[in-house]
Amino acid sequence: MSFDFPKTHLIAIASICAGLWVFGFSDFKEPSFAKAPSIESTTLPINALPTTESTVAAAGPATDSAVAIQPVSNAQAIEHTVQRGENLAVVFQKHGFSAPELHAMAISRPHGKRLQNILPGKTIRFILDQRGLLSKLSYQPSPLELLEFQRVKNGYSGKLTRKQADVNRVYRTGRINQSLFVSAQRSGLSDALIMQLAKIFQWDIDFALDLRRGDEFSVILEELYVDGRFIGHRDILAAEFLNQGESFRAVRFEPNDSGEGGYYTSNGKSLRKAFLRAPLEFSRISSNFDLRRVHPLFNRLRPHRGIDYAAPTGTPIRASGSGRVQIAGKSAANGNYVVLQHSAEYQTKYLHLSRFAKGLRAGKRVKQGELIGYVGQTGWATGPHLHYEFLVNGAHQNPRTVKLPNDAPISGKQLIAFREYAKPLLFQLDAYRQGPQIAAAN
Repeated sequence: MSFDFPKTHLIAIASICAGLWVFGFSDFKEPSFAKAPSIESTTLPINALPTTESTVAAAGPATDSAVAIQPVSNAQAIEHTVQRGENLAVVFQKHGFSAPELHAMAISRPHGKRLQNILPGKTIRFILDQRGLLSKLSYQPSPLELLEFQRVKNGYSGKLTRKQADVNRVYRTGRINQSLFVSAQRSGLSDALIMQLAKIFQWDIDFALDLRRGDEFSVILEELYVDGRFIGHRDILAAEFLNQGESFRAVRFEPNDSGEGGYYTSNGKSLRKAFLRAPLEFSRISSNFDLRRVHPLFNRLRPHRGIDYAAPTGTPIRASGSGRVQIAGKSAANGNYVVLQHSAEYQTKYLHLSRFAKGLRAGKRVKQGELIGYVGQTGWATGPHLHYEFLVNGAHQNPRTVKLPNDAPISGKQLIAFREYAKPLLFQLDAYRQGPQIAAAN
């Protein structure tokens, strides 16, 4: 006697067997995103604030199994964890769902297009009716969002549900003993927050050369939680960095509600400078600015009007400031080189490049941080490095010590609003630096 089962039922039976084997012989681990980061330095809660987003139906928790089947009244539920390299078409094919069903779901408005980029590690839940046909699909692109597609008469209807996150404002501090990364990680900061902290002060502190043992940092930031689970963080709200005894402070603010926040000093001056202090990630400085240097090739006094940043061949070089490409050419001494004109006052030069960025040419406008070329050893170079020059009104200045101009400050009514906003944050930085007891008392 033989029985003919629908293809989806056979897949379901095989999945149950595989699931039993997995749970019987492997250790189950809690997803890493569900845990708050470990904290080894001072971490103090400041307050808990609700988000301004509207609260709607909550999404259910995701599972870790690659494929799981669960009963749903008289139907079936199949849960699939997206693997690297999979798209929805691949997932549909794996579970025996048809291409017309996928097309109908993908063109449903307004949320169908969000299924074009499903993310590895996320869970897709399929609900099958009594006939084994797909009746519903749900997908959670983030801990705060749930997408659901329900079969209707002429295809599928999509719905997006947003969940409210609890916001916890915290203060964290650390002291440099080995490196910024090690010290910041011990204080509970993620790699992304460490990079953000470095970028905030990158115009005032050279994190490759200026850090010293005993330097300190403090930050106030917001962490997000859903049902008591840590799911991520928002931007740093305020920060202070003590470098070699000098204090640098920053408060994040969005002038004119533009959505593009920046960091400012307590008096409203932008920390962002018109130029980067160094236009690349370098290994070391192989030759400093020195107007009385003896040239290594010609063994005679020859001024060195820039800084040589040693770095591996191919290291990206970025425009230190926004401006226009004046020269992108080649010479016997300079090798491949670029000259940027930033205004009538400022000019920067980049020498010995291995090659230029694609599309770079004279007359092209570039933005600060935009790729312009790669480290090389062309021209009169004894090793792979970038020779970088900074000119003010035609005169060479030391790129490491020249006073860099700031971006536009906050002014007018926005400055009044900024001061009101920044005052409590700066007070909290002061209070917590003096001691948790003093901060709690205030």
